[in-house]
Amino acid sequence: MSTNQPQTIKTPGSIKSVGRTRTGDILLFARNFFLHPRMLGSIVPSSRFLIKQLLQPVDWARAKVIVEYGPGVGGITAEVLRRMRPDAILIAIETNPEFVRFLRSSLPDERLHVVEASAVAVDEILRQLGHTKANYIISGIPFSTIPAALRERILRKTCEMLEPGGAFLVYQFSTRVLQDLKRIFGYVRRKFEPLNVLPAHLFFCQPATV
Repeated sequence: MSTNQPQTIKTPGSIKSVGRTRTGDILLFARNFFLHPRMLGSIVPSSRFLIKQLLQPVDWARAKVIVEYGPGVGGITAEVLRRMRPDAILIAIETNPEFVRFLRSSLPDERLHVVEASAVAVDEILRQLGHTKANYIISGIPFSTIPAALRERILRKTCEMLEPGGAFLVYQFSTRVLQDLKRIFGYVRRKFEPLNVLPAHLFFCQPATV
């Protein structure tokens, strides 16, 4: 099927046609990279290689509440929706209003909640949607360009919002955040994906067990 044809996404109780193309996603992402380079870690969206490896640890049978920080044009978001349970919820937290509008129009899935906010508000957002904890939190926001105090607050809140056995799945284009992850989380496993533009470091993080 041509990449210029609308994509069909199945949602619980409905089937909707979505007019989005890979080329259109890349152009939107690239334009926003030049406008807000410190908000985006790369000039192009995540590759399928990165997405596959990033999501590999997820236990989809138990994942009922998933949060994504900085979904951008929704490459990871769409794959999470494709894999997750019909009764699960995905909360995508995005600061860029153009990406928020794009996600809401291009991924009309009733399980998806796109919130225009900072990741530091994850606890308030979960509460507003009727949840106290998340099974998984996924992030590609460039922690190395975030002020240290804000980065600390985001990481600590993230750790607090994970349920027992939950995990924080992170991809970055540098290893600068690694020391913070090791300090805040009880367990951190590191991987590398060379077939991405740019090559990416992946971190699987879990809170310390009491």
